[in-house]
Amino acid sequence: MTTPLNHETSHSTLSLPDTALVSDLFTLRDYLRWVSSEFYLAGLHYGHGTQSAWDEAVALCLGALHLPWNVDPAVLEARLLPVERQRIIHLARQRVTTRQPLPYLLGEAFFAGHPFNVDERVLIPRSPIAELIEDGFAAWFPEEPPQSVLDLCTGSGCIGIATGLYLPTCEVTLADISQDALAVARENITRHEVGDRVRAVASDVFDGLEGQRFDLIVSNPPYVDARDLATMPAEFRHEPALALGAGQDGLDIVRRILREARSHLTDTGWLIVEVGNSDRHVEAAFPDVPFLWLEFERGGQGVFVLSAAELDAHAASFA
Repeated sequence: MTTPLNHETSHSTLSLPDTALVSDLFTLRDYLRWVSSEFYLAGLHYGHGTQSAWDEAVALCLGALHLPWNVDPAVLEARLLPVERQRIIHLARQRVTTRQPLPYLLGEAFFAGHPFNVDERVLIPRSPIAELIEDGFAAWFPEEPPQSVLDLCTGSGCIGIATGLYLPTCEVTLADISQDALAVARENITRHEVGDRVRAVASDVFDGLEGQRFDLIVSNPPYVDARDLATMPAEFRHEPALALGAGQDGLDIVRRILREARSHLTDTGWLIVEVGNSDRHVEAAFPDVPFLWLEFERGGQGVFVLSAAELDAHAASFA
C-alpha cells in the first residue's frame, strides 16, 4: 500500500546548494514542478493573488522570467539560462524562509488586469472591487460613467488608477493618511501615465478633502478586527498594520466613513466600501440600515453599497 505524501515523510531540497539545483533543473517545467513541491512542503499560506502551491509556483516562475500569464504553453520546455534558474531558486528560498508574500518579492501585483508597483509600504491588491471596475460600475451608472471618483484609503492606488484606466473620462482622487503609501500610489500614477486625471492627496479619511464632492466614493479601508489581526498567518504580518487593523470590531474607520461620506457625495452619488469578514460587525452595529451586500463571480465578500439618499435617511444611525 502506498503511503500518502505528507509533510513528515517528505524532505525539502532547499538545503541543497544552488549549484546542485541549477545543474539538475533546466526547463521552465522543471522549475514549476520543483517550486510547487517546495511550497507544498513548506505549508505556506496563500491569499495574495493565488490559492494554491501550484498557482503560487506559476506566479513566481513567470514573474521571475518576466513572462505574461497567458504565455504560450510551448515555453514550458524552454531551457532557462543559469542566471534565470538562480533567480527562481533565490525567490523560492525567500518565499519559504521569510514568509513574505510573493508580490513583495516580485515588486509587482496585478489588479483588474493591470500591473501595479507594490512593496511593504502598501497592502497587496486583492479586492473583489476589481470586478466592479472592469464593469465600469455600470450597475450604478447605467447611462453615463461617474465624472468624479474618490479612492479613499487608497494604498497603492490600484482601485482608483484602475478605475481611471477603465473610465477614461473620469477624474480620480486617491486619498490616504500614509505618506509612504502615497509615494507608491504616485509611482503607479506615473507608471500608468494617468497624471492628467488622477491625483494623490494626503487625507485622514475625509479631513484633507474639505469642500470636495464626488459621484462615487470607493474605499477598501482598514477593517480587520482585533481577534483576526492577532491570529493572521505570517504572510499578512509583512503588510502595514496601519492598513489592516481598525479597533476591536474592525469598524473604527468604517464608522467615520459612514458618518462623513454624505457631505462628500453628490446628491445622486454612491458609496462602495469593502469590509471583508467584518461584515457581521457592520450588520450588528447598524441593524436598521439597508446595506446592499454584493456578490462576485470570482469570489470575495463584505462589500456594501449605499446611495447618497440612503446615507441621508439613516444619518442618525451613523451620528
